[in-house]
Amino acid sequence: MQHQYIERETGQIKNETLFADRIVNLMYSSAREYAPVLFRLAVGKRMSGLLGFFNYDLKIGAFVSGNQGFLKKLGVDTDEFLDPPAALDTARKVFERKIKYWDCRPMAEDPQQVVSPADAKVLFGSLKQQSSLFIKEKFFHFEELLGIDKRQWLYSFTGGDFAVFRLTPEKYHYNHTPVAGQVIDTYEIEGDYHSCNPNIVVSLATPYSKNKRVITIINTDVPGGSGVGLVAMIEVVALMIGDVVQQYSEQKYDAPLTDIANCFLKKGVPKSLFRPGSSTVVLLFQSGRCRFEQDLINNMHNVNAVSRFSLGFGHQLVETEVNVCSAIGRSAKHG
Repeated sequence: MQHQYIERETGQIKNETLFADRIVNLMYSSAREYAPVLFRLAVGKRMSGLLGFFNYDLKIGAFVSGNQGFLKKLGVDTDEFLDPPAALDTARKVFERKIKYWDCRPMAEDPQQVVSPADAKVLFGSLKQQSSLFIKEKFFHFEELLGIDKRQWLYSFTGGDFAVFRLTPEKYHYNHTPVAGQVIDTYEIEGDYHSCNPNIVVSLATPYSKNKRVITIINTDVPGGSGVGLVAMIEVVALMIGDVVQQYSEQKYDAPLTDIANCFLKKGVPKSLFRPGSSTVVLLFQSGRCRFEQDLINNMHNVNAVSRFSLGFGHQLVETEVNVCSAIGRSAKHG
């Protein structure tokens, strides 16, 4: 089954190459139904780590997958790489590559803009029933996503809006800060390692709130902040993703911090790194505080694109491919 998205820079409809699509779909249909114990093992931390090792760490894996051919086929620009392409001799090194983002991912200087945290495909939604973007409990259970015991944050984000950024294996996998502001809480929630393949998101109820995830709550209503209220940045692991490593760097990739508790975060700089596989970032905004870019909202309703999300959810829901640090919204208080 085809899955299409819209390339933001050109407006063109593109076909997505879904890696290991048949294997993943088989695993989530036959295995889940007929061998539930094996299925639970497969989406557990140990098995996910082993799969990641064989696919991403062994040099033979790079030979079999053909790193350079893989990158060329997917249109990855090796001129962006900070390190020489020849030095990336395992799939993991390709996956965890650094890029010259200060040159190839320019960011607008408008302090009120919210930017994409990743090179990813994005969808928007709302937790407010009267909103035209209402798609509650399709991608996640709100309470489960943040943690059912986190009453303060559940109250703060009730009726809010969200953006879901889906990273695919060929993407640059550093996450960048989408806003400027003060970190007021950060915590982890243990969970599974389900695939983020669109079919699985549709068929498996709310995987983003069932997988292991790291949550960072940022107050942007502070001096030097982006002025969009509280923002929850939720980094969700997936099949063959072993961890999210915090590596906040204010200048390029220099002097990374692994503990960002109580830190003021600059906007558009590296925050963390996903370990290999496909993965997802969810941003939660308080109600009425962020206005999403209109072109991205319009693209979601494009009737010419065939999306598995549209077929699964019963209404048009098309992703747009965005670059890290590109504008995805702005403060609703400032125009």
